[in-house]
Amino acid sequence: MEEVIHARGHENVTADHASTFEVTTDDYLTPAGDCILAIEADRAPADFAPEFVAACQDSNATITVTLEADGHTESVTGRGDPALEFTNERSAVGRTSDYVDDRTILIDAAFAAEGFDRDLVAALADGAEVTVTITVE
Repeated sequence: MEEVIHARGHENVTADHASTFEVTTDDYLTPAGDCILAIEADRAPADFAPEFVAACQDSNATITVTLEADGHTESVTGRGDPALEFTNERSAVGRTSDYVDDRTILIDAAFAAEGFDRDLVAALADGAEVTVTITVE
């Protein structure tokens, strides 16, 4: 099962955060947003199908987020949790920890923003269009 988000990069994308990565529907990004990979997302967790959400709420679920932009692709994998809500209407956040709030789409991620391929990050900093595919198994 998968959900797809279309968004774009921004000149302030640095992907320096050590514990989270984020895609937001916001249309701006300040330099402080060092976990944000893309803005102007066309969907947020609250838009995801109930069946997809239910699958992600299994603690044995494997959740993979793949970003594709300007010929660059990177995937990061984490896991689901019964506490995942998928109710936020602005942001989707992946976490390396087991912290969960209404923005969290996966926990125990293999890496955070700082782990993404630097060529992909450079493309995002140039404002590239990005496709974010979230799959659950």
